[in-house]
Amino acid sequence: MNPLDIITALFLCSDGFVQQEMALKMSMCQFSVPLLLPNCDTKQCTLMLWAMRDIVKKYRPQSLSESKGYIEERIVVSELPMISFVRLGECSLSKSKILNELLSSSQQYHDTFVHRNMECGDSPRRISNGLVEMTWYLPCGNENMDVFSEPVAVANLRGDIASFETQFSFLCQTSAAVFVFFDALNSECELLTNQNHKAQIFLVGNRQSKDFKLDAVKKVATKLSLKKSNILLKEKHINDANFVKDLREKVSNAFENTKVKMGIEKMADVAHALEIWIDEDSPECQTAKKNADAITAEIQDLLKYKEAQLPLQGQIWKDLTRLEKEELRLRKVGSKNIEKYKSDLQLEKNKLREKQNSHDISKAMTCFIKAISSPGMERCYFLNWMRMNLDNVSREKLFDLREQYKEKCKNPENKEEIKKIDQQLSNSSLGTEHFFREMGQIYEASLSLPETDPARQQLQHLPKLCAELMLDGFPLELVDGKASNIPLRWVTDVLSQLNALVSPKNKILVVTVLGVQSTGKSTLLNTMFGVQFAVSSGRCTRGAFMLLIKINEDVRKDFNCDFMVIIDTEGLKSPELAQLDNSHEHDNELATLVVGLSDITIINVSMENSTEMKDILQIVVHAFLRMKEVAKKKPKCQFVHQNVSDVSAHDKNMRDRKLLLQQLNEMTQAAAKMEKKEEYSSFTDVMEYSPDTGNSYIPGLWNGNPPMAPVNAGYSEAVYELKKNIITILESCGSSANNILQFTEWMKSLWTAVKQENFIFSFRNSLVADAYMRLCTEFNKWEWDFKKEMYSWVTQAETRISNFSTPADKSNISDMRELLMLLKNEMLTELCEWETKLLGNLEQYFKQTLHVYLVEGYRQDFANSAKSLRQEMEISVQSKLTAAAAIRKGMMKLDKLKEEHTKKLEDRVCALIEECRKEKVQMTEKELDKEFDKMWTETVKELSFTKMKVEDIFTSVSHHLRTNLSTKGGHASDLLSKKSLRECGQDPFKYTAQGLVWLKGLFSPTKAVQQIAVGIIKVCSQFVTVKVQRKSNYDDTYIDEILNMIDERLQDKVGTDITFEVSLKQHICGDAARMFQKMHEDFLHEKDPYICLNENKEKFLADFKDVFHHVDQCQKKAEEFTDRCLKPAVEDFVNRSLGPDIIGEMKTREEFSTRMSFQYSVLLDLLSEDDFIKYVSFICSYENDVKEWILNKIVQHFSDGSTMFEDQHLQSCVNSINNAIQKAKAGKSGNLKSFVVVVCKELGDKLVISQDALGAFMTLNKADQEQFARSLTECVKEMAQTLREKFKKTNIQTKLQSLHVNPQDELFNTLIGCGEQCPFCKAPCEAGATAHTEHFASLHRPEGLGTYRWSNTEKLCIDICSSLINSDISFLRKERKYQPHPFKRYREIYPDWKISPDASLQASDYWKYVLAKFNKKFAAAFKAKPADIPAAWKLITPEQAEASLKVSFHIK
Repeated sequence: MNPLDIITALFLCSDGFVQQEMALKMSMCQFSVPLLLPNCDTKQCTLMLWAMRDIVKKYRPQSLSESKGYIEERIVVSELPMISFVRLGECSLSKSKILNELLSSSQQYHDTFVHRNMECGDSPRRISNGLVEMTWYLPCGNENMDVFSEPVAVANLRGDIASFETQFSFLCQTSAAVFVFFDALNSECELLTNQNHKAQIFLVGNRQSKDFKLDAVKKVATKLSLKKSNILLKEKHINDANFVKDLREKVSNAFENTKVKMGIEKMADVAHALEIWIDEDSPECQTAKKNADAITAEIQDLLKYKEAQLPLQGQIWKDLTRLEKEELRLRKVGSKNIEKYKSDLQLEKNKLREKQNSHDISKAMTCFIKAISSPGMERCYFLNWMRMNLDNVSREKLFDLREQYKEKCKNPENKEEIKKIDQQLSNSSLGTEHFFREMGQIYEASLSLPETDPARQQLQHLPKLCAELMLDGFPLELVDGKASNIPLRWVTDVLSQLNALVSPKNKILVVTVLGVQSTGKSTLLNTMFGVQFAVSSGRCTRGAFMLLIKINEDVRKDFNCDFMVIIDTEGLKSPELAQLDNSHEHDNELATLVVGLSDITIINVSMENSTEMKDILQIVVHAFLRMKEVAKKKPKCQFVHQNVSDVSAHDKNMRDRKLLLQQLNEMTQAAAKMEKKEEYSSFTDVMEYSPDTGNSYIPGLWNGNPPMAPVNAGYSEAVYELKKNIITILESCGSSANNILQFTEWMKSLWTAVKQENFIFSFRNSLVADAYMRLCTEFNKWEWDFKKEMYSWVTQAETRISNFSTPADKSNISDMRELLMLLKNEMLTELCEWETKLLGNLEQYFKQTLHVYLVEGYRQDFANSAKSLRQEMEISVQSKLTAAAAIRKGMMKLDKLKEEHTKKLEDRVCALIEECRKEKVQMTEKELDKEFDKMWTETVKELSFTKMKVEDIFTSVSHHLRTNLSTKGGHASDLLSKKSLRECGQDPFKYTAQGLVWLKGLFSPTKAVQQIAVGIIKVCSQFVTVKVQRKSNYDDTYIDEILNMIDERLQDKVGTDITFEVSLKQHICGDAARMFQKMHEDFLHEKDPYICLNENKEKFLADFKDVFHHVDQCQKKAEEFTDRCLKPAVEDFVNRSLGPDIIGEMKTREEFSTRMSFQYSVLLDLLSEDDFIKYVSFICSYENDVKEWILNKIVQHFSDGSTMFEDQHLQSCVNSINNAIQKAKAGKSGNLKSFVVVVCKELGDKLVISQDALGAFMTLNKADQEQFARSLTECVKEMAQTLREKFKKTNIQTKLQSLHVNPQDELFNTLIGCGEQCPFCKAPCEAGATAHTEHFASLHRPEGLGTYRWSNTEKLCIDICSSLINSDISFLRKERKYQPHPFKRYREIYPDWKISPDASLQASDYWKYVLAKFNKKFAAAFKAKPADIPAAWKLITPEQAEASLKVSFHIK
């Protein structure tokens, strides 16, 4: 197929925008472009004016060669002489080949036009005859290299002019000269003689052709009045080179002497006259042109125009940017109060927004917004017209300014004027991005107006307009390079609208290019992805632009994403910015942002091993290092070395690549040192990079010297190879592709971090937070499954221990130590299985869940938490088993003694029955009572009752306390000896300060330490109360648990000393010992054999009479067994099982799912109640207050009287009892006692049956076994009904008092985490894994709420530590001997704490609102003076306070 047919077909099948892009690319490659495009179907041709609109050419005519000036203009408006080449009839000379030779220099031949000697050039043309192609020869100003010294346009008509008279006529009227190639001429030749010629006619013939007739040529020459110089004939003796030389001379003479110069734009009039279509004549194009011209026609002075028509993006926007950064960086705070300073900045920002809103939308912006709101094609035409018009205006302005600059530079004394022109050059750029920037500012300013304001409502559609344009392929300005800022609300809302337009197909992968200015970054992206980033001369990219590319369905599955986002950035090390002090900062900000947003970053380096490479690499290494820390994934990177054309570059540069890697390693080490992350020692630690595959070598773009140099084919090939490599890398990134909303969140958080200049240690991003919360939620579920299973196992194990050496004992073990060892081994197996399961779940989670790379850094914390939980459970379970075994061991002797006593009494009663029956006379009830009393008294006198020994609990507790404090030194021992434990804990605890604890000019009063003490005392008292309510015996493990609780809560508490610790422990242990002593004595009294025996006297008497009178005992004994043995055991089982059920149910609620949700819910409730007393309670008695909140939530949740869990456990017990009865019946037990023993043994793993009750039941039991079994089944049924009724009537508060596992304590311990508090403001740590290595809190408070006040004024402090860490302020700490220490370096003192700057400036609004509202009340409560509340705080509404909670805790 002929190449010309392909070109014609492509242009015919394309819309105006693709035609424009093709024409531009063909022109860059120095290929001819269609001027008149034929349509074989309509026999009509079209002037391709729009297609060539975007071609801009730069050249230097001979006249400017000395001054080194140049001309740059859009080619369609350039008034150049045009030389046309046509063919009449057949021609043996290849017109196009001769044209190529004509235009090529001796050094380099280039095929501008397709000719017959090219591949497929001789194929018959089917649709391209009638095509007029056009090219330009543009000089470079060098006599030795230029073919023509002046610019000229060249047109070439394909086909015979006899067949295409319209095209020929068009060329004759628009050209300076027309060269007619022929073999044979008709002497009449009406076609040549009839034309309305403006052009000179030149005849070019081949005398060697057999059809050539000289006479005919002469006749035509005469008719046309042609001079001899207008005829050129190819003689046999003239070789091709000389022929071309002669032709070149004639062409040169033709255009140098002509006055016929016509731009393509002006050719439209000729086209209209000849009824040639013009591609720009479509209604959409013309309307769009009219709209664009209406805007740009007003531009006279660029700077004044921008000030008048685009006022919001000028100084106001720069000032807003400055304030935004200062709010976070606090560089100029000086000695001012930080929060007051921030409040003033906020008010200043509000004023600037008001100032923006005071401007009416300018006429230009009104027209612009209206035009981009028009239908699709018209909108696209409009934006292209705008871009081209603005480029034209800027180009003219820049040209004038550059000329002035050159003039002024001739005289070095014109420094001020040079500086002024330099500034004007910098500000003279004007493109469509400025209009979109203004649109963004109009939108952002409107958001500060009330929602109901019409001015705001009428602008709500703007983000959607911009999102639609992104889908059409127009770039969105991400970073405004002028102000060095992102208009966050504008960009966020545009991307949200974009997400809405494409959902659910909204997953994206991001490619970014970074490099030094003017190294061809935009051209590289345009070539690689077919996009249209601005690359026109004098228009370097400023800031960063993002552009969307839709991924085709067929490859979407490989990428696992729907769109590719390309980000083009401003060049680093810009000469314009180099003179500014903060240029390095600007480069750092930009590099960090785009590296953070990218899945792959292309580092563009011009020329191999160039000197600027080190500078840019330092910036990039810092950026990569930061991203490695915050994203916890290695960024991917590709180095592109431009202008390297040697085929051996890759091999030759192996040594250089190794050297580069060495330099990168050195830079990484230096950067890591600066970023305080010295564990990174090599470049590959922070990013995926291979010296062999991570480098691409790309030759220069131009093949020769512009302006006539074509694009180097090697450039395109190398870029294509790079593209394939990048696509391969992107395919591997597919699993981590974000959706548009996630990208937006990441961008917002990243930019906030960039503005704060606090990248590594303080970066908490909302996507990271979401991923972290999901991981926490999952881990909490696994953790609870583990705990619940262990609670169940412990309950069963304690039951087995309690039933040891009783009829219910299944173990067949005679030694308690052996049973304990067996249970401990079972426990270890169970714990190991669950630990393995937890770690397996974690491993699986990180394999299967999306975006886990965001929380990869926390994986080890959660793995450690699983191990830590296993250790905690082991200690806890072991302690419970040991305590249960010790208590059971103490009871065994007692049980044996009671059993002997009961047996002896039973024997005596049986003997008495026999004696009474021998009496022939019927005995009365009174006589039976008398005989029984006599026998009872005698027998009890005979029995030996060993007095149970009462232990001295104080002595035991005192020993454990002394052991606990033995590591604290001699002073602790002396303090213990000064006061007896019996004297402690009787009066309320009161702490007397030994000295004040100082903090940055604030002091922490004794009250804070007293509050710590009160909180710990309350927790320990609750623990003791729970133990006492169980009515069991005392065990030493109880006091060990209390001492552990105190130690945990005292850990790292500032302001506590050894005197305080000893006195607090003495107080708590003294009070606990007193209560445990009474519990122990009550237990001994209750279990005393003599008392127990006498309590059963009435039962013995009743049984004695029943047996004597032969009364059927079945029903009575069944009721007795049910009421005294089974019912208490069943109730106890339900109480032991209900606690975990309540916890499990509460954990299904959102507020109990993670620590952050929990904190959010507590604070939200406080806000809705708006009760000062509750705020004080929350701040001063956090643990007690939160436990009460949890209790209230439990009560509230279960207040409907639901007994679902009780019924489940009750039914489970009834089923077990009935199964046991059936098994006992099937066993054909010899008597009732053995029947009951079988029942008890079957229930031995589940129920603890009282041995006292069982022993009494077994005595004098003569009931029939089968009858008893039937009665027992009925009684169990009745018992179940009775208990159901009881459970329904019992309120939740009463139930909670009877539980073995306290739900509010367990929930508190799970949700309070490690219990650590911020060292500055006391906000609680929210880290999800219990064994985390870093503490963090989402929401920090003004320090005044932690009771801090200024020592010199007594006023409450309003500083917030999340602001202080960005300031240059210092604090004082005891640990540093009260030497000032910068807040920025707080981690040197508190390495375990990670204090993030506020996620947004409104994040701490919650506590600001609380302090502002209750300022005077807090001052009175804390015995201080009210704080100086900043004005901005007083404007915060409850709704804003609630919104700030959502921001801080990442609640959607």
